[in-house]
Amino acid sequence: MDYRALLLEGNVQPFLWKARYGIERESQRVTEAGQLVVTDHPKALGNRTYHPYIQTDFAETQVELITPVCQSIPELFRYLAAIHDVCYRSLEDKEMLWPLSMPPRLPQKEEEIRLAKLEKFEDVLYRRYLAKTYGRRKQMMSGIHFNFEFGDELLQRMFAKQTEEKDYQQFKTDVYLKVTRNYLSYRWFITYLFGASPLSEPNFFVGAAGPKEPVRSLRNSSFGYKNHDDVQVRYDTLPHYLEDLRQMVEDGKLSKEKEFYSSVRLRGGKKVSDLEQVGIHYIELRNLDLNPFAPYGISEEQVAFLHLYLLFLLVKEEVTDEKAIKKGSLKNNVVSLEHPLQESAYQEEAKALFAELKMFIQTTRMDVSEELLEQVQQAIEDPTKTLAGRWYQQAKQQTQAKEATAIGESYEQKAWEKPYQLAGFRSMELSTQILLFDAIQKGLSVNVLDEEDQFVQLSAQEHVEYVKNANMTSKDTYIAPLIMANKTVTKKVLAQAGFVVPSGGEYESEEQALAAFHEYSDHGFVVKPKTTNYGLGISIFKDTPAFADFQEAVRIAFAEDTAILIEEFLPGTEYRFFVIDGQVKAILLRVPANVVGDGVHSIAELVAEKNNDPLRGTNHRAPLECIQLGDLEKLMLKEQGYTPTAVPEEGVTVYLRENSNVSTGGDSIDVTDEFPEDYKELAISAVAALGAVISGIDLIIPDKNQSASNPGAYGIIEANFNPAMHMHVFPYSGAGQRLTMDVLKLLFPERIKEIGQ
Repeated sequence: MDYRALLLEGNVQPFLWKARYGIERESQRVTEAGQLVVTDHPKALGNRTYHPYIQTDFAETQVELITPVCQSIPELFRYLAAIHDVCYRSLEDKEMLWPLSMPPRLPQKEEEIRLAKLEKFEDVLYRRYLAKTYGRRKQMMSGIHFNFEFGDELLQRMFAKQTEEKDYQQFKTDVYLKVTRNYLSYRWFITYLFGASPLSEPNFFVGAAGPKEPVRSLRNSSFGYKNHDDVQVRYDTLPHYLEDLRQMVEDGKLSKEKEFYSSVRLRGGKKVSDLEQVGIHYIELRNLDLNPFAPYGISEEQVAFLHLYLLFLLVKEEVTDEKAIKKGSLKNNVVSLEHPLQESAYQEEAKALFAELKMFIQTTRMDVSEELLEQVQQAIEDPTKTLAGRWYQQAKQQTQAKEATAIGESYEQKAWEKPYQLAGFRSMELSTQILLFDAIQKGLSVNVLDEEDQFVQLSAQEHVEYVKNANMTSKDTYIAPLIMANKTVTKKVLAQAGFVVPSGGEYESEEQALAAFHEYSDHGFVVKPKTTNYGLGISIFKDTPAFADFQEAVRIAFAEDTAILIEEFLPGTEYRFFVIDGQVKAILLRVPANVVGDGVHSIAELVAEKNNDPLRGTNHRAPLECIQLGDLEKLMLKEQGYTPTAVPEEGVTVYLRENSNVSTGGDSIDVTDEFPEDYKELAISAVAALGAVISGIDLIIPDKNQSASNPGAYGIIEANFNPAMHMHVFPYSGAGQRLTMDVLKLLFPERIKEIGQ
């Protein structure tokens, strides 16, 4: 089959970069001193047996981080980033991930290396078998498993342009078999570039001789974790491959097919035997060391190069000699055991291979980063630029253990820089980020359907739920959010149910609203849009304002909606009650946006200083929003006799908003445990009257120590169908309430043990 000619077809070339990717990253859990931990797999991660992203490998200390199948390299690294964030922030205190393939110092006695404590006895038996057959020490090496599938559009178009093979499944299988044969013959090139395990730590070679260190890759050498030499299979056809594997099991050379640890695995269904019916769907590369310079053990540049390299191997002429793969293994061992700072015995061959690769790029007109090619070329010409060379030079500065510990700490600290955000998904609303964090942590599968619209899909096996904006779910009827979105309807429904709401009117034009000024001139009142959320467009006047200020408030409200409300001002303190499924899960006191004078700085300067708080941000990407100095804030300052340039006296609190929304710069204070039950029952009943399952309901309460049944004890000013949760999870002060977990428990009650805290 002339694959080169197929790739040069005009309707094929646009799809050369189309592929599906997956990463499995193994890593040892270590202490901040760089020693293996003695703790069990983190309880915060739920049931590892069913966890789609974070599992345990051979040892109890060895975690495996697994991405879903991704359609692009950016998507792959979004999930890698998110899963690493979750893993780091789920570890026990003062634990981190070891950034190297070679494990840290191991116990002197091999039996002290603890096997993974798995639920299924079959899995436990298999690890016992591996420990007996290969030894526990070699099992402690970690690496990257890279799953790669050519894009279906690419293969379909190639298939359509050829006439030799009539069956598409067989065509795909032949493509992957050729790539596999060539990869095994030339994997030494990848070991040269990306090998990164030059040194062992104490107690790795105990009772057995090791190589003269340093080398390029202990893990990929004959001293690494590999099958015994009598385990060999053919890659000329899929039937031969499967026949040889079955024979190895039958002869007792393998306990089962999955014990076959080739540098490339052929993948189809869930089991090796499924390949016979479905053919090869993708391949798994298993010879990649952890890259200590990449926070996730592999870099985007490496993945891009591997994609390019596999395409190149598809068109590269292969040596038909049956011994080519064996020769490739011998070369790979030579390269693995070379000094990392010395030229390879195959340097000239590497140069020729790279020149051939560049010619392939030129012929296919692939868009390949010049910087990436330059990095590869420099590494070929100068071994100090390879991963092994770079790491060995750095490790020599102190010791490998100290350098690895320092790097591991830096990655761990980065994961904790903004613990309220989720790496990879930081452009999403903060409440959604927290929900995704909890879902990943507890083992729910996550699929972002529309990032801009905050629409996600969560699943546990066959159970699927859709969530918008972190708490809009199938548990609420369609009508409930519509009721709460319309403030007029909300008030009427609550009033009919016997709840206290502020009096007032609805106005559909500025002329109507301004004409009604006299109706409110003898008491305080609130002007707000009819349907908007997040406190937008709200003006509060505790006393009757000048008509010009009222006129400005009306203009601001109409800028947010086509109708507005004017309501009586209810004196007291505003509290947000967060109700989920008939229970008050959190109560928040929200203090309006404010600054405290120091007698030196202007209000504008004090606002800028307060906004420097790392907990403050914009567009709901931080627990607290930055304080603004817009028209509403200036109007509020005017009411108090200030301008933005005024310098308030020391200790004087200046409010920039009357409304206390955190979304407009307010401070959040958790008071959940301070409230009597009668007010909680009141909030629950009000939400039930609205027909809602999830709601944030705002109450004005003059004195929470009074009974809720007393006249004037409360007033309900608003109900929110999409209440922000991040301000409850990470309040300005007080205990955080993990409302996102409550949403997950509501959606997946059958997994309560797995996703419970």
